[in-house]
Amino acid sequence: MKKIFLYILAGSLCFAACKKDDEVETFVEPEDINVRNSYDEQAIQKFMDNNYLDSQGNIKAFSSTDTTDDNEKKLSQLSPQTLPSGVIYIKRDGAQPNPGVPIGTNSLIKTMIRSSYYRATEYDGNINLTFSGYINNDNTIDGSGSPITDPRYYYVKKQVLENATTDIAKQRNYYEIEGLQEGLKYFNGFQNMTAADGYNLQGVIIVPSKAAFARDENYYGLKNTCFVFNFQIYHTETRPVDQE
Repeated sequence: MKKIFLYILAGSLCFAACKKDDEVETFVEPEDINVRNSYDEQAIQKFMDNNYLDSQGNIKAFSSTDTTDDNEKKLSQLSPQTLPSGVIYIKRDGAQPNPGVPIGTNSLIKTMIRSSYYRATEYDGNINLTFSGYINNDNTIDGSGSPITDPRYYYVKKQVLENATTDIAKQRNYYEIEGLQEGLKYFNGFQNMTAADGYNLQGVIIVPSKAAFARDENYYGLKNTCFVFNFQIYHTETRPVDQE
């Protein structure tokens, strides 16, 4: 009888262990916004330690098997500048226009850009940025190969706001990422580059969720989301009236 009991107990433990192994762990968004901000900060730092810029300025992950990137500098070694908002920008040496055109609060921009978004998640004490996609599917570098003008998350046209049917959709902060606008002010743009001109990316802007949409409703449905922009400004000028 004791043996039967022991067999049943062992079988139960084995079943429980197998079930636990088969379960897919799901990240639960922390209720405390301070915890979310801490996750973002830690994950972004790890991201900067695990990635570098290649010869054209593309963000690349260090390989654990290929030694060709062993001498590359981490993003965290490229003099990243952190603004009071938490936004981080990295200007790539040798890739800036001279003198270029400053990007102000009313600047039109034409850009080659990879607009990635991530979620900082925690599993078993490990905090990482998990790639989720490209906002508005904007990855002109690997996709169309053609620069885009004033992406909506940078500047939303007045007509969009005027035609909106809900109060929240009439607000700029429903579409625009303030942290991106803030970071771009530390860059100058080129002028009159065309799609035929090969890209040489100027740098990186990393926006933690608190400097993006945080937990607010937004056009893209991206709450608690961090953004990484890898870009070159092909042209900038004061926005013409017909582009407002």
